[in-house]
Amino acid sequence: MIEIQRRPEPDLSLLPDSIPPILKRIYINRGITDIAQLETSARGLHSYQKLGGIEQAVELLFQAIQEQKRIIVVGDFDADGATSSALSVLALRMLGSNNVDYLVPNRFEDGYGLSPEVVDQALELGAEMIMTVDNGVSSIEGVRYAKENGITVLVTDHHLPGQVLPEVDAMVNPNLD
Repeated sequence: MIEIQRRPEPDLSLLPDSIPPILKRIYINRGITDIAQLETSARGLHSYQKLGGIEQAVELLFQAIQEQKRIIVVGDFDADGATSSALSVLALRMLGSNNVDYLVPNRFEDGYGLSPEVVDQALELGAEMIMTVDNGVSSIEGVRYAKENGITVLVTDHHLPGQVLPEVDAMVNPNLD
């Protein structure tokens, strides 16, 4: 026999009365129990200097921009991948890159991340450097293929790494610190 159990009622008193009860319930059910966790300003962000690999990544990008190398930003088609792709292209252009483009592959045809098929598409776009956003930490074969074709690879990703990392030129991932 299946027994239906009720969830315990969340303690709405943990959050201030200025927050509507429905939002309090949603926040508490998601583990938010302190108003400080709802801070949306940049004050709550960690320093970029704590990101492992950031210095190597900056050096690679600086050199690529200075030499006007062809940079292809490879993103993912989900919300954070599309946003990261757009912001990266805009930022690189603002920093002086006149030779940057993006590639958002079809996950169903090309697989997830920087696959060899995606590298072929980047090669068709004239890639001298691939910068991944929201992917790449597990792209062993794709990175190997890119490197065999003379492409510099910078991975920026927030996903959990596997046991083996791709042999990239630089990688920024908060889960590697």
